[in-house]
Amino acid sequence: MQFTSTPRGARLARRLVSHRLDQWGHPYDSPVNETLTLIAAELTSNAVRHGHVPGRDFHLRLTAAPEALRIEVTDTRTEQVPPASVHEAPGDAESGRGLLLVARLATRWGTNPRPSAPGKTVWAELSPAAACPTARISAPASPDVRSGG
Repeated sequence: MQFTSTPRGARLARRLVSHRLDQWGHPYDSPVNETLTLIAAELTSNAVRHGHVPGRDFHLRLTAAPEALRIEVTDTRTEQVPPASVHEAPGDAESGRGLLLVARLATRWGTNPRPSAPGKTVWAELSPAAACPTARISAPASPDVRSGG
């Protein structure tokens, strides 16, 4: 899906992730839904705050496979690539903890350059077993959530 690179766009993307996970059998109050929705909130917020290029939107892709759920957030800013490893922000810092949160909640996460245009994709995967040891993923009939560019 494509969203405007605004706080409202980030909020709508987060809500879409939570809604789609509920449709895929991970209820709103389940550990899987809550964890992946929090990861989505951090990644989309970062796309708006650090990856914003005027006039350009960000894209979100959510996929399900038997072993993991994956979220990808793509923006058009090439020079703002997250570091490979994240560290604790100073105690008095007002920001800088989002990727640390993603790193601790996700099973795996990373970045890839955007192959066909300027920008990057920040992705995170969550194994349901990591969020909830008794949870299992059942892949939906149509695992991709995307439209537009």
